[in-house]
Amino acid sequence: MPQPDSQQHLAARLAILNHPDAQDCTVYRPDENDADAEEHDLGDAKVLFTGAFQAPQDWDAEQRDEYYGDSAPELFMTAALECEAKPGSAAHFTAEVGDYVACMPGLGEVVMFYVHDCQDGENGRSYVLLRDDEALD
Repeated sequence: MPQPDSQQHLAARLAILNHPDAQDCTVYRPDENDADAEEHDLGDAKVLFTGAFQAPQDWDAEQRDEYYGDSAPELFMTAALECEAKPGSAAHFTAEVGDYVACMPGLGEVVMFYVHDCQDGENGRSYVLLRDDEALD
């Protein structure tokens, strides 16, 4: 049976997992049927932030407003995100729009992100994450 991922994607996956700047994170998925239910813990991953999201030059003001909604543009980050579990294993997952990413960049501080957008490419999936600027209890 052919591998679902290309060799190029597998190489990109390993580059992210082994990158010195990649941060440990945990990905959570909200319950589709119950907004008040606890999120489902999908598992551990590595996230590599690649910069601030830049809206395409050809977007007009309406497209920008629709994309950003009520959130400040500086809260949007581009990132690569890879599950630590082996592809094809029961524990493997792919983050989707609507998932949450919990990172611990340092000294026990948890920073939450919302998967706002994603796009599949030859080197795997690239993400736009929205930082949750509300303080955690």
